[in-house]
Amino acid sequence: MGSNLQEGFLSSAMERRIMAEPRKSFGEIHFEAVDLGDARRNERLPKLVNEMHRHPGGTLPQKLPRGADLDSFYRLCDADDVTHEAVMKPHRDRSLQYLQTADHFVLAIHDATELDYTTHATLVEDLGQIGNGKQRGYLVQNTLVVDPKLNRVVGLANQILHVRPKVKKKEKQSQRRKRESRESLLWLKGTKDLPSRREVVDLCDRGGDTFEFLEHEMHSGRTFVIRSSHDRNAQVGHCPDGEQRHLHQHARTLKELGTLELAVSQKVIVNSPKRKGKKTKTIRTQRIARLSISAGPVQIMAPTSKNGNHGNTPLPVWIVRVWETNPPAGEKALEWLLLTNHPVNSVDDALQVKTWYEWRWTVEEFHKAKKTGCSIESLQFHDVERLRPAIAILSILALSLLAIRDSARNPQARDRLACDDIDEEYIEVLSLWRHRKCCPHWTVHEFYMALARLGGHPGKKSSPEPGWIVLWRGWEKLQLMIDGAKAAALRYQLQLKRNKRCA
Repeated sequence: MGSNLQEGFLSSAMERRIMAEPRKSFGEIHFEAVDLGDARRNERLPKLVNEMHRHPGGTLPQKLPRGADLDSFYRLCDADDVTHEAVMKPHRDRSLQYLQTADHFVLAIHDATELDYTTHATLVEDLGQIGNGKQRGYLVQNTLVVDPKLNRVVGLANQILHVRPKVKKKEKQSQRRKRESRESLLWLKGTKDLPSRREVVDLCDRGGDTFEFLEHEMHSGRTFVIRSSHDRNAQVGHCPDGEQRHLHQHARTLKELGTLELAVSQKVIVNSPKRKGKKTKTIRTQRIARLSISAGPVQIMAPTSKNGNHGNTPLPVWIVRVWETNPPAGEKALEWLLLTNHPVNSVDDALQVKTWYEWRWTVEEFHKAKKTGCSIESLQFHDVERLRPAIAILSILALSLLAIRDSARNPQARDRLACDDIDEEYIEVLSLWRHRKCCPHWTVHEFYMALARLGGHPGKKSSPEPGWIVLWRGWEKLQLMIDGAKAAALRYQLQLKRNKRCA
């Protein structure tokens, strides 16, 4: 019975796939237009990415279990024309085109993370200091494009692999300002080639709060939201004769415009008397914070001591403050001080800025998808020219993990048929596991909830929506089930041939 079921699954799925219009694979979508200096390499990369897309976790041998595929990937990265820039270009062009044609606000989230390759002794001289200074690796500046209206991650508009240089201890401020390798310039370089459109929102955390970058953004033609880090000198209002005050001090005197509730994480210390060594552990849970919001126009004054290349003209912006008035005992009160050139003339405008900033956490999830999901720091190359294109490939692969979550949370997921987006063999195998019968009319939401259940989600109505990690675990297990189904079907076919010969 089981063998007949496997045979029926494969034959029907293959027949329907032949009759249907071909759907582009993940590799084709992101690398179809790649130019690696050779037609065979151009054709090979999307195929290898498709194989890794099936098993994105683990080391390269785990992503590419066939020895021929693994050797092919190593040869590909070894070619002189296969560079980080060449691999990124088709995907980057696709993201930039999305920003150029969007008819609503789209976010370009800028943030940096470190990739640790300390154990690669042969790369020590080619990598920079990270962490506490004893580790070696890259500081990676990413520009992640997110569409908040459609609730999905679009892709990377930029990625810079920065090597921290050795700097003289007594470097003068004027020397640092002229040095092209200073990290504060990464924020400006990350905006390279972004279209000058108000619909594009540059979104940055505290690291982007430099006067040099703020001035750059004011002349970019784009909208920006940057979390304030420095309590700068500022003038109240946009008139030249406004009162001079400290920025943060003034923001905390602004009149409350409204209140809201927001789900935030909190640290909980749990006692573990049975553990050796540390007797406690810290876990993160979710709580609902009651917040207030205020906003007002200000002019940011140029610093008298210049760390960057900028002018002296004050910058007219708005500051939006979001804060928690009564945090729970032991919890630090949440407070965001956000600088923006988006006019804030009402509470709705202030809430819009706050909502944009909430999306900044997506880039942190992307960094986790690269490191935890795709094990990007486990790459074992011993030449930076081979390592760099592999980083680009796995960075784009990590986006597929976030895409699974985005598809599950799409508002149309409950109405759209899963077979419109997902190969039917995946639907059939997952539904057989979940309900012991084929469910060809599953919706996208039903498919992903079953996938989450396979990944360990409780599946109860009261449970929170599954995140990308749970969905990724389910995806990995489903791939193994697909491989098992194909192997069982092949075994059945071989058995039939043996029976015919014996007869």
